[in-house]
Amino acid sequence: MPFPLSICQRHPRYVVLLAVLVFGTFVFISPNDTFSSHLGSYQINRLVDLDLPDRVAHAETMYERTLDRRQDMIKKFGPNPSQVVMFPPDREPWPAYTVWDFFPPAFNCPHEVERIGALGDGGKWVCGLSRLVDKPDCVVYSFGLDWESSFEAELLERTRHCEVWGYDYTARGFGRAVRSGLRPRTHFARLGMGASDSHGPSDEPKMWTLQSLMRENGHTHVDLLHIDIEGWEFEALRAMVRDVTVHAAVEGTERAVLPFGQLLIEMHIWHQRFDDFLAFWELLEGVGLRPFRSEVNLVYANYNRQSGVELADYSFINIRGDNTFVSDGPAKGLPAAGDAVVDSERDGQADEPDVRMIRHAAAAVDP
Repeated sequence: MPFPLSICQRHPRYVVLLAVLVFGTFVFISPNDTFSSHLGSYQINRLVDLDLPDRVAHAETMYERTLDRRQDMIKKFGPNPSQVVMFPPDREPWPAYTVWDFFPPAFNCPHEVERIGALGDGGKWVCGLSRLVDKPDCVVYSFGLDWESSFEAELLERTRHCEVWGYDYTARGFGRAVRSGLRPRTHFARLGMGASDSHGPSDEPKMWTLQSLMRENGHTHVDLLHIDIEGWEFEALRAMVRDVTVHAAVEGTERAVLPFGQLLIEMHIWHQRFDDFLAFWELLEGVGLRPFRSEVNLVYANYNRQSGVELADYSFINIRGDNTFVSDGPAKGLPAAGDAVVDSERDGQADEPDVRMIRHAAAAVDP
């Protein structure tokens, strides 16, 4: 008896049609299939970029709620700022807060957020590194270099054109993490950031304001500004805000705009009072800086347990101006055609620290 024909042999055209219909249905209804994921990702990114101003505005609306909650918290534990204790003692009545709880990083970064650099002390949180990957005029300033320089090294590795200007009057150069192939995009000088310029022949250490260094280097904008200057950040930033405010008044512009896109800063609140720190923080907010990530320095806290958690890293995004993180237009900054005027000891290597010492300990005095 002949073997019966299968449906495929009897109706081959119907089978082909059925296969096409099944395949087409799979392609159209699957949200994560391999055939459309690349196109879908590209379309989503384009929509996100076009919607950037709206996302920044929405994040600002949400951040304003944090300001109201801060005032409520001050009234609860003050009721005046001068009466709020930075780190309440461990006794009744037990207030459940530290100073850092008044200043949460509550602004929603409009891009991806990731930690750049080594784990532990040295890495920094950055918003929208993807915006710098191919940016031709990417400029980074780093005041106070970590002994390893893992943050600067990864930043250079992951971008095509970023150049890093590093300044530290206690170091000899970038750390060993910045390999030789990356050093042509680095510039180093032994100097510090100050509230005023004092870099004459007899001045030691030589101190520069940010604005003066930018003029010398031929920059009008900095994409990322990293500051870790052991307590001097308060004096330097107050002067910086004052200078841009005066400049805006002279130029007749509506608002003062700081010349950088993001501020990555370690705050050292040794000997600070709450009302002074609050005034400093509100000064930063008043010129458009919004915190999107923070991280207390537990390495310092571990080695200085008697003093409390007095060091914390904060990352701020500048929502004013047309910097690349809040605007789809080109940023204003254009690096100088030549090298920076203060570019020395490029190949210097920082010493590996004694593991028994913490670099902050020597600076734990009132500047």
